[in-house]
Amino acid sequence: MNVDFLIIGQGIAGTVLSHTLMEAGCSVMVMDEYKPNSASRIAAGVINPVSGRRFTISWLYDDIYPVAVKTYQRLEELLNVPVFKERDIWNVLPSEQLKDAFIERTSGLTYMHVPENDPYETFLHQPFGAAVIKGATVLLHNLLPAWRTWLKEHNALREERFDADALETGETVQYKDITANRIIFCEGAATTSNPWFNNVPFLLNKGEVLKVRIPDFHTEDIVKRSITLVPQEKDIYWVGSTFAWDYKDEQPTTDKRAYLEAGLQQLLKVPYEVLDQYAGVRPSGTDRRPMMGLHPEHPALGIFNGLGTKGTSLAPAMAAQFVAHLLEDKPLWQETDIKRFFNRRKG
Repeated sequence: MNVDFLIIGQGIAGTVLSHTLMEAGCSVMVMDEYKPNSASRIAAGVINPVSGRRFTISWLYDDIYPVAVKTYQRLEELLNVPVFKERDIWNVLPSEQLKDAFIERTSGLTYMHVPENDPYETFLHQPFGAAVIKGATVLLHNLLPAWRTWLKEHNALREERFDADALETGETVQYKDITANRIIFCEGAATTSNPWFNNVPFLLNKGEVLKVRIPDFHTEDIVKRSITLVPQEKDIYWVGSTFAWDYKDEQPTTDKRAYLEAGLQQLLKVPYEVLDQYAGVRPSGTDRRPMMGLHPEHPALGIFNGLGTKGTSLAPAMAAQFVAHLLEDKPLWQETDIKRFFNRRKG
């Protein structure tokens, strides 16, 4: 079998990159060993224009958000499942100082404001009020399986673990019966074991989330305080998430459940029930920027990874940039090009 691109991994990075390449007319084979608790599959898919306690505007947000909207809407139309939903983020303010900081930041911005009314007074503890931020969610629990099914139907998916020892590299690559012009690794945390890119500096952190039922609370908004509450279906919410840089394994832990439940109790005035707990490992770059590009010594090998906690907002614009680089030789941004790491090693 001959293809233009062999993509390893079908999380949000592999999904969006493979779709973008196919839209550009390329033939693609995706290889992915299904892991139900991969970082993309347990993520809530929140798109939030701000970061941190001081409501700093996220990197390149005004440029990347329109690309994200159009990309997910096209996927929604292609797959005939709900993929993208714009939602307000009801951000409960933890202190008077943060309330003042938010009011200061809202000047001249269209996607943040102080709410005139409080629909959640009887449901939430919020003594310092709340901020409203225009956000969105990518419904990853719909998108990832629907894209997987679409790939299967178009003979573009191999459900198996990638074996690095079976890859032959040269001007093109040969993997078992697949000949590809290029192979692109979208492996998430597994990239740290990749023999060609294992020196690219990743920060791996383990996140844990809860699935809860809150029968007396009904909203389509994302609710955020020390934890984030994201509606999934009737009465069911995603609650997350935690960060752990030092961890023994990828299993859920009692201490992180306790942390998340403490956040729920601090936020909610109504009862809840924990239905399940999940854990996964996220990859991000040491400089908090995506990692993409071709290997300087093996140009048939590429990487598209390190999207971090902003993956759903970053993936479409980053994939478009990478595809333009792959097909038209347009330069990558220095902030995202993996050459920044290889150049350091040479120096």
